[in-house]
Parts: sequence; C-alpha cells; structure tokens
Amino acid sequence: MSTDQITGTSTDGATDATPASAPLKEYRNAAGGWGSVKAVASILVQEHVTLNGSRILSQQNKPDGFACVSCSWAKPADPHLFEFCENGAKATAWEITNKRINADFFAAHTLSELRSWSGFELESRGRLTAPMRWDAATDRYVQTTWEHAFAGIAKELQAIDPNEAVFYASGRASLETSYMYALLARLYGTNNLPDSSNMCHESTSVGLPKSIGVPVGTVQLEDFTHTDCMLFFGHNTGTNAPRMLHQLQDARKRGAEIITFNPLKERGLVSFANPQSPLDMLTPSETQISTQYHQVKIGGDAAAIAGLCKLLIEWDDDAQRNGAPRVLDAAFIAEHTHGFEAFADAMRATSWEEIEEHSQLSRAALENAARVYAQANAAMVLYGMGITQHRNGVHNVQMLSNLLLLRGNIGRPGAGICPIRGHSNVQGQRTVGITEKPELAPLDKLKQLYGFEPPRDKGLTTVEACRGVLDGKVKAFIGLGGNFQVAIPDHHVMDPAWRRLRLTVQIATKLNRSHLLHGEVAYLLPCLGRIEIDRQAGGEQWVSVEDSTACVHGSHGLAEPAGDMLLSEPAIVAGIAKALLPRNPNVDWDAWVNDYALVREAIERTYPDQFKDFNQRFRQPGGFHRPLAACERKWNTESGKANFIVPDTLDEDADMPSRGPDVLRLMTTRGDSQFNTTVYGPDDRFRGVHGTRDVLLMHQDDMTRLGLAEGAAVCISTDSNDGIAREVDGMHVHAFDIPPGCVMGYYPECNRLIPLSHHAKSSQVPASKSIPVRLRKSAAVGQAAA
Repeated sequence: MSTDQITGTSTDGATDATPASAPLKEYRNAAGGWGSVKAVASILVQEHVTLNGSRILSQQNKPDGFACVSCSWAKPADPHLFEFCENGAKATAWEITNKRINADFFAAHTLSELRSWSGFELESRGRLTAPMRWDAATDRYVQTTWEHAFAGIAKELQAIDPNEAVFYASGRASLETSYMYALLARLYGTNNLPDSSNMCHESTSVGLPKSIGVPVGTVQLEDFTHTDCMLFFGHNTGTNAPRMLHQLQDARKRGAEIITFNPLKERGLVSFANPQSPLDMLTPSETQISTQYHQVKIGGDAAAIAGLCKLLIEWDDDAQRNGAPRVLDAAFIAEHTHGFEAFADAMRATSWEEIEEHSQLSRAALENAARVYAQANAAMVLYGMGITQHRNGVHNVQMLSNLLLLRGNIGRPGAGICPIRGHSNVQGQRTVGITEKPELAPLDKLKQLYGFEPPRDKGLTTVEACRGVLDGKVKAFIGLGGNFQVAIPDHHVMDPAWRRLRLTVQIATKLNRSHLLHGEVAYLLPCLGRIEIDRQAGGEQWVSVEDSTACVHGSHGLAEPAGDMLLSEPAIVAGIAKALLPRNPNVDWDAWVNDYALVREAIERTYPDQFKDFNQRFRQPGGFHRPLAACERKWNTESGKANFIVPDTLDEDADMPSRGPDVLRLMTTRGDSQFNTTVYGPDDRFRGVHGTRDVLLMHQDDMTRLGLAEGAAVCISTDSNDGIAREVDGMHVHAFDIPPGCVMGYYPECNRLIPLSHHAKSSQVPASKSIPVRLRKSAAVGQAAA
C-alpha cells in the first residue's frame, strides 16, 4: 500500500482493519442536510475543539472574521448565520486542533520511520511548534533557533546560482506574504516561482487571455441573481465548493436552469438540502440542482461543447435562411469578436459521428442542452479541473469561451465564465507577482520602486522544476506551504531525486510527507495559520486574500497561536530575506513585518490600477473587486477583440501510445473528506465508499468484459511508451455509474500513474483527469493466496 493511502482511521490517527474490498453503500440523500451537520460535529470532537471550534466557525468568512483556509469561493457582503461548509469546517478544525508536534516527537521517530506512515497519520498528529533542521547522523529533525535557520538557509542559497533555486508557493498564503515572497525571489535573482496554479488552473491562465484578454473569470457573486442558465463542466461542487450551493439553490428556486456535464453524478449537483433552512432540515424537502445532467466521457468535454456550438451555428444559419430571429448574438459578434467565420466553418464541418464518439453523448441530449442555452437571456459557464487537467486543457477552456461568445454572454449581468479555483488564495498570489513568467510581473515597476535589476529570464513551472530536480539543475527548493512531492506526478521517479538536492526548506503548519523527503540540508519552519491571532509590534494584524471572483477580502485571526515559537509567514519570508540579501534602503523588511498595512501600500504602489485605496477598502463587507477589462467588454488581446479559437482536435487521446478495449481512461479525484492532499478521513460518503481509498470505480460492462468481479483486487498500470513502469497494486474495483471506458481513482494515491510528460499542451498542467491505463488481476493478492 502507498504510504499516502488509508485503510481506515480512528480519532487518534491509528489505522483500523477495514477491508479495502468492502462493498459500496449507495448514498441517496441530498448534499448538505444532516449528513453535513454530523460531519462537522464529528471533526470538532476528533480534534478536541468542540467549544472553541464552534466559536471560531461562527466568524468564518465573515467581514470581521477570517477567510476560510480551504476553498476560494466568494464571500458575500451579507453572510449567512453560518458562512462555512462542511469541508471548510474540517479545514478549520484541522488547523486549530489542540494536538501538537514538538521536539520530543521527532526525537522519538526517525524520518525513515515516518515515511512509512500514511499522510493522514502524519497530519493528524497536530501542529508543528518549533523550527527544526534535519540531522544526518541521527536521521531526525532536531530543534534549532530561528536565527540559525535563517543563517543556514542564506549560506546555502548564497553558494549556488539563483536559477538553481525554486521558490514554490501553495495557494493559501496571504497577498501580503505572496508579494514579499515574490520580491524575495527576484531580489535574489530568479523568476523560479512556480505555484499550485501550475497543477490546476494554469490552463485557464493560458487559455483565457488569448480568448478574452484576462487570465481569470468574469463572473461576480451578484451575477447569480441575474442569470437564468448555468452550465457546469468538470466540477464536483458539493465537495470542492459547497458554499456555492446556496447560490445554486436560490437560482433554481427562481427558475434558472442548471445543466451539468460531468462523468460522475456528484451529489451536490444533483440535489441539496440547506443545513440552515428549518424546512429543509425538518422535512424531506430538498432542491433539485441540475435540470439536465449529461455524463460525458472522460476527456470528451471539447466534443460536447463542439456539439453545442455546432447546433447554435446551424440553427442560426436556418434562422437567416427563413427570416426568423437570429439564434446567435450577431451584433455582439460583429462588434466585439474576431475569428467567428473560421470557427463557424470548423463547427459546421465537424461530424456528429465524431462528436458522439468522443463525448459519448447523443445528438438528442446535446440538442436538449443547446435549446435551453439558446433561449437564455443571460448564461454563465462554471468549470473546474475536469476541464483544465487534460492534454487539451487549454483548448477546453477556449471552447467554453467560444460557446459564451456565440450569444454575447461575456460582459453583462448574469453572464460570464467562472473557473472555480481551489485553494483559498491561489488566484491572489498570482495577482501580486508569484509567477514564473516575467512578462506577467511588473518588472519595470519593481526596478523603479526597489532600485535593482529584476531577472528577465523565464522561470520554471512545476513540471519544469521537477525535471530540474531529476537532472540536477535544481539544487534548492523552498516551499511556502503545500505538499509538493505528494501533489506532483511520478512519485516513485521523483522521490529518490529529492535526496540529491542540496537544500530543502518547508514552511508549514502541519507535518506531511514532503517534509520527510529532504535534501542534504533541510529545515522545517512552523508558521502561524491564518486562523490564529497574528501579534506584531504594530498590533494584531489583518491579511488579505482574493477569491475566485477576483474580489479581495480582509482576514483576521481569532485563535490563540499553537505555540510561542511560531512566526508569521511574512516574518519568516523577511527573516530569510534579511539573512540572504544585501541591505536595500528601499525595502524595510522589519517595518513590513511590524505593520502589514505597509505591505499593502507597497502592493498598491506596484499595482495602482488593481489595488487603488487598498487599505481603505479591503475590510469592507464583501471586499472589493479588482477591475477586469473583459467585464466591460474591453479586450486586451492582440486583435483588440474577443477571439474565437478553433481547436486542433476533439480527440483527447490523439497522442496516446495505443488504443483498444483494454485501455481505459482514469480520472483522479478528491473524496468527500479531503482538501487537496489533506485527507481528514477514509470515507467518501457521497460516493458510498467507506473505510478505504484503495478503490477504482468503473462501469459494470467494463468489469464484465475484463473478467473482474465486484471487489476484485487489481493492479492498475499506465499505458505509456517511455519505458518507465507506473503501477499501483492492491486496488479494488467496484461497479459505478460512470461512462464505459472510464475509471475513477483517488488523488493523490494514483498520482504515481501520471507521467511527468503527460500534461496539458502550453500550460503544462498535469493531465490527471485523463490517464490511459490498463488493469490486471492483482499479483500481490494471488501470491498471498498461494
């Protein structure tokens, strides 16, 4: 079993003996409801924070409270009584737990031993409390001082070329920390600033600028009150952004249509019972969310979208011939778009045989969806990583933009495109400079403000950083949060390479597997969490974050810090900077740490158009929206207009090494009790999986064809031609409502099946939603039986 898998858990982190082959228990209830209430109560008890946790949760996502450390969904100006979801509550309880990891813990366990623990066991031991360095003689982390840690890190970084170091950031650091971190890297001399966007929505950041001239979505929270049609693609809203279900329920109650394209029927997009509604809680009442649900084949989204576009264009052709009202927004297309005729011709020429083959949806099903969209006055498209994490992820995003442009659904109330981001500030850290692309950073402005020559060379993406580790060109890795080595592809290929790094630095709140895969010199630096009170010389500090709708909010910690030795993330960044860099009279790191308002002033000076009156506006209820040109129908593209872009292919598998009935498409996904690589428990109740994550969900016909019985143990392997064996043994197959030829497995357990080279073209996002795999009966189980 992988060290990041669980076969069952108890509240103290020990494992139970729940059989991995336990049958699925169908979950027939709505998302939300008593199931969510019970889950929230359970996590508070598990982390021993029942009373304190309840108090803190009452201020989650409130104007005077803290922004959730989990998902980045929008925070309303007029919040609900409880403005948190089940997974947000789990993330909060996980962070404010009263469990601690101190020097005695590391004295009792070598890192070699800890590598045999599951990811759940590591994180469930509680909060890190003291700065640590790895001692090679004992293979243990030993406590050090902050001064020695900063000096040791600086010594190692000064000994290498700046472009041999990688400054990675996960998506939860504040705007203030992110700005300081990006400036630190560039003052040091590198643009090697990959982040978690490289692993999820980089396809959005690459695709949308070419289509509509902005790298983020155009939908704002108020648009949900004006829309009459929503189309969802590749997103599990009930698990990954549950607070959005409030907006969806309200929209459905006033008659809006919601059409979903997803390989699996996810409970949150089927029905919802509002835990804050007495009617929903005390009666069988629930709201049907999706009015149409189309189970598209994994990787078939572009074909499905092409079918919708083809129908709209051909219906419009018929309308023009017959003198009927136009189906397309001809005035918008003429005034605001470029490339329509080429796109229209390509869609007309696309055959229904091709569309149906790649999408596994019938023409009749697509006609039902297109008819609703054609009749909508204002429509929006919402999507997740089921769109971006594909070989053709960038084209998928651009096809969604094409669909919206056909009817002028960009830049007006109730309409727009809405990439649903994951981590709580992953969009914001890009806004303030964490990017490997020098053309996206205000380098000339930084030069003017801070009196240095910023590096102009392109930095490394996440995939390129991994390649650099493999070939020895990367010698140092600094991680601002996250669980990098578990989140990336090709685990078994990458793990040995980390030992060859000269320096690894991990800034974290909890222990995870990435902290155990260290370089020759390694430091583990514990930081305050966002939920904790951040006391500096200038008083208690506020930070800011940006949500999925480009809205910036304030956040103020409420919990007492987990330990006296913790430093804030800004303080840790500043400590490294002061030890590493020559003194710069234009950067007062100490003043910035004492008063984060000074950092916000620096952000405003750097980005005056985006952050005007930053300190005056960020704490107002509902935050403030950054200006986005596309929302005003101003197009910052080469053509000066919104662009229709013709896809190269509708075939997700065009470059697969082989095809055939025994080659299946695997999508990796998160479970109900999980956020990113953090697993709060082994159950995924919405899918009926309990006590295990060692499962593969597949169509009954595929199981029959391959001779696999329900619960059979199998080995799953990647179908690739690079000579590297990638497989996970001891998985158990279960029949599920999923399109034929498709398989679902859990992330990150199945990440070792993703070749580092299997990524989206242009954006390099790992294509973890469409992996060509084969199944065979488990050799390990057969040997045990023998």
